[in-house]
Amino acid sequence: MNSLYKIVLCCAIIVSSCTTPPKKITDTNDYNIYLELAQNKALQAAKNDNEFWKQKLETTPNQFPYLGKLATSYSNLFEITGKISYLKQAENYLVQANKATEQKDAGYLRALASNYISQHRFKEALQQLTKAELIGENLEATQKMLFDAHLELGNYKLAQGYLEMFKDFSDFDYLIRLSKWSDHKGNLDAAIKYMEKAKSIAESSSLNGIKQWSYTNLADFYGHAGKIEASYTHYLKALELNPNDAYAKKGIAWIVYSHENNPDEALRILNTVTTTFFAPDYYLLKAEIAEYKQDIALKNEQLKLYKEAVKDTSYGDMYNKFNVLLYACEKENRDEAIMIAKTEVDNRPTPQSYDLLAWAEFKNGNLNGALNIVENHIADKTFEPETLYHIAEIYKAFGKYEKVKPLKEELLGSLYELGPTMKEKIEQL
Repeated sequence: MNSLYKIVLCCAIIVSSCTTPPKKITDTNDYNIYLELAQNKALQAAKNDNEFWKQKLETTPNQFPYLGKLATSYSNLFEITGKISYLKQAENYLVQANKATEQKDAGYLRALASNYISQHRFKEALQQLTKAELIGENLEATQKMLFDAHLELGNYKLAQGYLEMFKDFSDFDYLIRLSKWSDHKGNLDAAIKYMEKAKSIAESSSLNGIKQWSYTNLADFYGHAGKIEASYTHYLKALELNPNDAYAKKGIAWIVYSHENNPDEALRILNTVTTTFFAPDYYLLKAEIAEYKQDIALKNEQLKLYKEAVKDTSYGDMYNKFNVLLYACEKENRDEAIMIAKTEVDNRPTPQSYDLLAWAEFKNGNLNGALNIVENHIADKTFEPETLYHIAEIYKAFGKYEKVKPLKEELLGSLYELGPTMKEKIEQL
C-alpha cells in the first residue's frame, strides 16, 4: 500500500464491484482483537511520561535537558495519536533546548531536524543538520539524517554521497536507508532484500520500536511486489508488538479493500482507527472507498471532514500533495491546486513534486505546460505508479500512444497499489 495513496475521488470512473472475488487472505479472527481494545496502553504510558517531565521542568526550569525529554514525550504522543498539536509542542521545546545550548549541541539539532522532517519542512531540517555536521559530535548519526534530508529534497547525488559515508551491511540504519535508496532507483527487489536484512537485525535486538518499523515497511514493499500474503503477515506482526499501530491497521484495510474487494470491511477497520488516531489523510482513504461503493453521501462527508481538518494552519505544507490531487479534481479549486503545487516544487523540486504541478496544469487545461513539465522534470526520473499514470494521461492527450503503451502495461501490474477505482481508467489509456 502506498503511504500516500491515490486521490481519484471526484475524478474517478465508477468500477463495478461485481467481479470474481480474488483469493481471500485476511481473517477477521486475526485482527479483530486489535480493533476492540478497551484501552491504549501505549498512549497512557506516553501521557504519564509527559506529565512526569512537565513536573520535573516546572520544579527545576533551569534544567535544559528536561526540555529535550519533554520534546521526546510530545513526539511520542504525536506518533500514537496523529494529533498535530503534539508535534508542534515538541518543536517548541526543541527550539528552547537549542536556544539554551546556543545551538552547539548536535543531538538537539538532530532532534529538531527530525521534527522538521515530520512537518515536511525539509529545507529547515537541512539547516539544522548542517550545523550539527560542523559541530561533529556523533557525526555518523548526522550523516544518516543528511541522507534523509537530501533524498527528500531531490539532491540525489548528495544523498548518495552521504550513504557511502556510513556504509555498513551489519548496521540497521544503513540497511534501511540502502533499501529506501534502492526503492528510489526503482529496484524493488533490492529494496526488499535490504529491508529483510534490516528486519533480521531488528529481530535479534530487544527494541520493539525498530521491529515494528521494519515490519510495516516490509509489509508495504511486499504489497508493491504483489506479495499480498506476506504483506498481511507483517502488518499482523507489527500489531502483535503494538496493538494500537494505526498504520498497520490501515495496511490491512487496504488489503481488504484493494485485493479482496471488500470495501465495507475496510471501512469497518478504518472507523475503529479514526476514533483514536486523527491524521486527516484517513478521511481521504475512507472517501475513496465510499466512491468505489458509490456512496456519495459518505464520500462527501469524509471529504468535508478532511477539508475541515487541514484548515488547521499547524499542518503547514504536510498535506500539500493530498490537497493538490484533491483540488485538481474540483473545477472551482484548480487554481489553488496549481498554487499549492508550485509551493511544493519550491519546497522540494523532486520529480514527484513536479508531477503534482504537471497534473494540476493538465486538469486546468494547460496541456502544453503539463507536457513540458513531464518532459523536462518527470519522465524517466521516477517509478511511482501514480506519477506514471499522470504521465500516461498527458501523453494520451497528445496522441503519443507509443509512449502510453509501456506505461499502461506497467500500471496494469500496479493495480493493487493504485486501488480498484483506477482499474477502468488505466484500461482506457
